[in-house]
Amino acid sequence: MTQKVELHPLGLQVEEYLSVLAVERGLSRNTVSAYRRDLAGYLEFLGEGIASPELVDGFVASLYERGMQTSTIARKLAAVRGFHRFLVAEGESGEDPTRFTETPRRRLGFPKALDVHEAVLLVESPPLDTVLGRRDRAMLETLYGTAVRVSELVGMDLAELDLDTRSALVTGKGGKQRLVPLGRPAVETIGAYLPGRMELRRPGEDPGAVFLNARGGRLTRQGVFGIVRKHALRVGIPGSRISPHVLRHSAATHMVEGGADLRTVQEILGHASVSTTQVYTRMSLRHLHEVYVEAHPRALR
Repeated sequence: MTQKVELHPLGLQVEEYLSVLAVERGLSRNTVSAYRRDLAGYLEFLGEGIASPELVDGFVASLYERGMQTSTIARKLAAVRGFHRFLVAEGESGEDPTRFTETPRRRLGFPKALDVHEAVLLVESPPLDTVLGRRDRAMLETLYGTAVRVSELVGMDLAELDLDTRSALVTGKGGKQRLVPLGRPAVETIGAYLPGRMELRRPGEDPGAVFLNARGGRLTRQGVFGIVRKHALRVGIPGSRISPHVLRHSAATHMVEGGADLRTVQEILGHASVSTTQVYTRMSLRHLHEVYVEAHPRALR
């Protein structure tokens, strides 16, 4: 990824901040270069979005989704936090959107999955009386129903969707492609959304993406984060507990708890190694133990 950030609306302020780090604080060239890379990744995530606590949380969640170490995530967040504090000190911003974001300390594995009831409430939350509501319902059904990564969802094109065979071709890490099955709810909600999708397109333009934003362009990762959180709050799920990755994680957990074998789950998730998928077996055993403790009269309480 390029280290140049000047083209972003915040790019000039980033360069000013990096100059302060180099000249006034005396940081080494290598350290300043690391800050530039970290902030370039942050600006890429923001895209056209305005920095907010929700987007900062989404940025941190996206780093976890990419499998980064806690120490790396903490370093990147420190760069983002320092930059926003600089903007506040310089009077270029009224508030620091990182002020409520917790610094990662020790990664405790996967985030806690939603239970099945919560997941169903979430995916059924969007109303179906508007185009955007039908898009959101189709998007949530696809996220939870296929357990795709958010990058795979926003990269999904119409040409890769086959509602007749109830499947979709997604492109995962390293450009690897795989077929994922679409459940009946996903097929039905996508089918209900597609006619309205035509209304979202820009005149004479069509990016080919399945999911479009309100301006007719391809829905972005940060857009998906915002939609997921908006509907989670509608059904009482705190924003701190939800992200697109939590939906993927919940789907995998529920498949294993429902009896799916690891090789099948591995294929659906697009894991390169089954050892990555085995974490869901351990989680399922915890689930079985919790049920046993609650249900068996001779269980230890």
